[in-house]
Amino acid sequence: MTGVNELQQYFQALEEEGRFSGVVLITQGDSQLYGGAYGYASRSWKIRNTLDTCFDTASITKLFTAVATLQLIDQKRLAFDTGVIDFLKLEGTTISKGVTVSHLLTHSSGIGDDADEEAGESYEELWKTKPNYSIRETADFLPQFIHKPPNFPPGEGCRYCNCGYVLLGLLIETASGLKYRDYVRQNIITQAGMIHSEFLRMDQVHENVAEGNDPLRDNTGQIIGWKKNIYSFPPIGSPDGGAYVTASDLDRFLRAVKAGELLSPKLTEAFFTPQVHHSAMEGGTQRYGYGLWFLVDPANQVIFCQKEGTNAGVSGLIRHFPKDDTNIVILSNMEAGVWEPVRKVHELVMAGQLA
Repeated sequence: MTGVNELQQYFQALEEEGRFSGVVLITQGDSQLYGGAYGYASRSWKIRNTLDTCFDTASITKLFTAVATLQLIDQKRLAFDTGVIDFLKLEGTTISKGVTVSHLLTHSSGIGDDADEEAGESYEELWKTKPNYSIRETADFLPQFIHKPPNFPPGEGCRYCNCGYVLLGLLIETASGLKYRDYVRQNIITQAGMIHSEFLRMDQVHENVAEGNDPLRDNTGQIIGWKKNIYSFPPIGSPDGGAYVTASDLDRFLRAVKAGELLSPKLTEAFFTPQVHHSAMEGGTQRYGYGLWFLVDPANQVIFCQKEGTNAGVSGLIRHFPKDDTNIVILSNMEAGVWEPVRKVHELVMAGQLA
């Protein structure tokens, strides 16, 4: 139990220093190796986080979009080589007619993003001149990127792109006849048994939901206040981010996909397979798949796959180790909450100190 005690002390120290607020869940197969909740769901009312608290997952939502797209490919309503422009009738934009569903899924489309994270652009900055409440439906995002110049021709590079998943959301709506959120509720959230997950509106009252806050520090690093994130992104989740889940629901989702409960055997295997090269990383190479990204070692073996998300007042991550069927889920209602802790947790998991 040494590793468990070490993690408890580690996260308690982070909480006391104002560096982590959120939940941690580590599972192996059907067993829970570690679960802990830290900090406040509501700082105003001093209501603490619990393992049953719902968190905004930011871009982790892209996993739901990816699986929804693969379901429609299973049903032959879409195909990997479906041309996006023709299918969505988006002629007259800067998006290449050569962009396909596969390019969007693997971040290899080259299309311009509304906030280019790889270039250091801030998503929060978009809403300083545009009311965030004006973006509610998937199509509302289109004016923010469809006339931006592409970064490269489709298939000739790999660059993380939020708006590629906005287009996937439109493809899901067009192919299924349902609004994106309704499709995901019916075919993913319900099917996977994610009973505490939902697309929650920022301007409505919801129970047991963590409020996003980030610390304000003086020039010595001392916390002098906290900033809410209510003006930092649209008021309800979309295909590229913003679904609310509990840690156990997120763990359940990935295990449902792996068990073949949401996709055919062929596309289940494809979902957990690296598809395109992105960059060199410590310990191997980073490759993107259909929603997940993978760390692959020099022997071409997957060390782990994961999806993370970040926004003002939000950070989260799910990391899966296929070798021993271990999942790490860390969800935080702080923008910087997840990134330092995941290194510590990863270290203990790789050392086998939590099993």
